[in-house]
Amino acid sequence: MTQALQELGTYLETKRSNCVLGWDISFDELTIDVAPNHIVEFVEFLKNDPTCKFSTLVDVTAVDYPDRAKRFDVVYHFLSMYQNHRIRLRVSIREDETLPSIVDVHPSSNWFEREVFDMFGILFTGHPDLRRLLTDYGFRGYPLRKDFPTTGYTEVRYDEAQKRVVYEPVKLTQEYRQFDFMSPWEGAEYILPGDEKEGAK
Repeated sequence: MTQALQELGTYLETKRSNCVLGWDISFDELTIDVAPNHIVEFVEFLKNDPTCKFSTLVDVTAVDYPDRAKRFDVVYHFLSMYQNHRIRLRVSIREDETLPSIVDVHPSSNWFEREVFDMFGILFTGHPDLRRLLTDYGFRGYPLRKDFPTTGYTEVRYDEAQKRVVYEPVKLTQEYRQFDFMSPWEGAEYILPGDEKEGAK
């Protein structure tokens, strides 16, 4: 399998040198780094080229690296049922950059790109209906960014007196609890944090 992926990586680099920035194989999976402005062209090539035939878009997602200049990696997974291959495309962009939508090549990317926009705030130019998908219309922030607070900014509840849903700033009504990590397993071979308390009694 690795030999076939090596040949595929070399083939793609040769045929689309303007699109491919680099590639590697890890854990028997081929990852191609693609130039952002060539993503649509490259995806179209992968779909139509008889050597590739990556006709199935499996997923589009993103990864947040807040300390990097190019903060986001947008990741595409494709399947070729004809060649029995999988491929991962990775596009690195800055927080203020946009990425062309691939919805004209793979219509199924519509909701994938909407989810990435909703969770990470990444904008896809040319998308026919780029709006939030999983969160509410008035939601603030992007929940899968590393700097998004785990409590969020707003809590939503139904107010019986007003007979409607109300939005309020998050209020933490109790202090964070202190957890006792003492192991409940007597005679355990391993030591867990807090096990030293056993001898202090």
